[in-house]
Amino acid sequence: MSFVFSSESVTEGHPDKICDQISDAILDACLKQDPNSRVGVETAVKDNKVFILGELTSNAEIDAEKIARRVIRDIGYRDEKLIFTADQALVHVALSKQSGDIARGVGKRNGEIGAGDQGMMFGYADLQTNDFLPLPISLAHRLARQLTKVRKTGQLSWLRPDGKTQVTVRYEGNVPKEITAIVVSAQHDPNISLNDLRKAIKKFVIDPVVPAKLLAKKVQILINPTGRFVIGGPVGDSGVTGRKIIVDTYGGWARHGGGAFSGKDATKVDRSGAYAARQVALSVVKKGMAQRCEVQLAYAIGVAQPVSVMVETFGTEIKPKEEIEKFVAKIDFRPAAIIERLNLRKPIFQKTAAYGHFGKPEFSWEKVV
Repeated sequence: MSFVFSSESVTEGHPDKICDQISDAILDACLKQDPNSRVGVETAVKDNKVFILGELTSNAEIDAEKIARRVIRDIGYRDEKLIFTADQALVHVALSKQSGDIARGVGKRNGEIGAGDQGMMFGYADLQTNDFLPLPISLAHRLARQLTKVRKTGQLSWLRPDGKTQVTVRYEGNVPKEITAIVVSAQHDPNISLNDLRKAIKKFVIDPVVPAKLLAKKVQILINPTGRFVIGGPVGDSGVTGRKIIVDTYGGWARHGGGAFSGKDATKVDRSGAYAARQVALSVVKKGMAQRCEVQLAYAIGVAQPVSVMVETFGTEIKPKEEIEKFVAKIDFRPAAIIERLNLRKPIFQKTAAYGHFGKPEFSWEKVV
């Protein structure tokens, strides 16, 4: 069976990713002072405005506005021509304490932390790439990172922070065979010609990232297909935390429970459960039990034990299915156990908020359990 599959990524200067990074930077600031902080923070941006809203239960004393400006500056929104800049942005903060009803459900009962919400989470891994991610999303992330790299190093100084990438791969029987299309949309200064931009993006972004041997003979390479992309960032489009959940995970190749990650501490199983599920799926593949693995967890708010655990290997199992299920059944998926096993009370989360939460070897959920 032959088919094509596409996945997209975005740069750290994309409006939604600005919001994810601000929310996770606030989370990190709280965890740095108080590892037991309960945080649920969302950010929205439009034009030169930043709105920070949500709930905090923490002994930390933070300056959310200062944090937001630092994140915006680090991304690269400094030039006054961009309108949305670290210094010019109007920052509005509306943070309150976590609801007492939720706090009672999540607080320790019989020594256990209950799940911060109901819902289901998925984790996935396979052998398509060295980072055990599907090839389309892995390459899309690498292209987005490269766009940012050549901008920040000054190699392509006319680039601006916003950008998107997309990769289409043709498969035969779930085995990637060739790349049939690459799309790159890069925000830029007005003084660069479209022809020069396209040549430079091909030479300095696509060619260093995408192996030539994977390109189809008639591959489509579309660079700024609409032409001009000068107006971008929050001036061109609004941004909201949690609006890039497919970019954050597996590019649509694996299923998604619907919960966003950024701005949430690890008692929120939307985040910690998804990390735990990825670790287990990755472990099944790395241990040679199966070539593909997807793990689903489901929780009820205030209850520590998941209400269900499912493992799917899509007929690629190398070890008996019963052995794989026994391996998964031995793993403790209670929120407190996940937090301890993955060390999720540390201020590590802003680094997850761009270019995907998975496939980055520095994180604990990428280690075999």
